[in-house]
Amino acid sequence: MGIASRNHVTVTGNPQGRPVVLAHGFGCDQNMWRLTVPALADDHRVVLFDYVGSGRSDASAFSEERYSSLEGYARDVVEVCEALDLRDAVFVGHSVSAMTGVLAAAEAPERIGALVMVAPSPRYIDDEGYRGGFSAEDIDELLASLEANYLGWSAAMAPLIMGNADRPELGDELKNSFCATDPDMARVFARTTFLSDSRDDLKSVTVPTLVLECTQDVIAPREVGAFVHAAIHGSTLVTLDATGHCPHLSAPDATNRAITDFLASL
Repeated sequence: MGIASRNHVTVTGNPQGRPVVLAHGFGCDQNMWRLTVPALADDHRVVLFDYVGSGRSDASAFSEERYSSLEGYARDVVEVCEALDLRDAVFVGHSVSAMTGVLAAAEAPERIGALVMVAPSPRYIDDEGYRGGFSAEDIDELLASLEANYLGWSAAMAPLIMGNADRPELGDELKNSFCATDPDMARVFARTTFLSDSRDDLKSVTVPTLVLECTQDVIAPREVGAFVHAAIHGSTLVTLDATGHCPHLSAPDATNRAITDFLASL
């Protein structure tokens, strides 16, 4: 099986430009970047893909053993970069994919030369001296609800995650994206996402890094953005005037401007 087929890889934009890889978060697919691609396409080679188990990836390639850790998703990223022979790419990761990018950059430093972390969280569960936004009991309940009734969980959680009450169509889009994912594969990705602790991995980052946070985000509160910024030496933190966990959909102009300004500075 070819990697391009396995991960439904799509390449667009300027073939001579520096490559930019856009990576979606839990329950999403590459279509979530449709408002970002036009802002990058003139100057960059834009690479999109779906993690195995998401979007239009080849579901037959799914392995619970592989995708029960973020390293499995990072391997997807590295293999996509290898298949396209990308060099010095900018990896733009949303939510949990921001941490996947950290792991991929450590594994293949010649492939990834900069990181953009959109609403990242290295740990969702609160810890001593650290606020992730959820208690351990919160996450246990979230995962139990997801596993008991995935469609119901999707309908209830999507509007909260999107966080834009005045634009319910965005919550509906996220719900539909969740519901299009196989429940068993979503269960594995959810547990991998919400039980991960990648705080120590942030110390490995040596490439230029942009951290984008939102003014209000129930999934990754402002304390998380500050933690990630402090943990990555030399990183840039930008607080977007946006509500929710998906600013590339809810506030695309501000998100795209922050990304393109960062790319221009490299």
